[in-house]
Amino acid sequence: MIQKTLVLIKPDGVQRGLIGEIIKRLEQRGLKIIAMKMVQADRILAEKHYTESITEKHGEKARISLIDYIMYGPVIAMVVQGSSAITLVRKIVGATFPGDADIGTIRGDFTHMSKARTRQINKGYNLVHASENEEDSKKEIGLWFSDKEIHDYKLSAEDYLLG
Repeated sequence: MIQKTLVLIKPDGVQRGLIGEIIKRLEQRGLKIIAMKMVQADRILAEKHYTESITEKHGEKARISLIDYIMYGPVIAMVVQGSSAITLVRKIVGATFPGDADIGTIRGDFTHMSKARTRQINKGYNLVHASENEEDSKKEIGLWFSDKEIHDYKLSAEDYLLG
């Protein structure tokens, strides 16, 4: 099933110069970037992205931390498309807490902060956001991109990758 999903390279990924490496890992798996831009999120966008459902799962302190974090610096926002893209992207990215992420994932290779340390300093430096499911994906893509900013084209390898 061909899906679209939102991927954000968060401020720490941008500031550490990992944009190219993160994009490379997505493209190596046959995923296609159909929209991309650099954005400085304002509070309105950040609060719409990190909704009250975060509070229900992790508490208001975590939500405020995530909102502040996504506004800290510019992010690279992308819409990525491919076969089972949501699940595949989340596998490539790795576990939410970098210390729990497997080696070979983006978070496992480039961030090493434990869950305890993350909570202690109240900073979730984990490089990337990836939509959790189809419902979140549709909502998040609509927040970050207009329909005009999303492009349709064919990769030369699509016949082989998506067959």
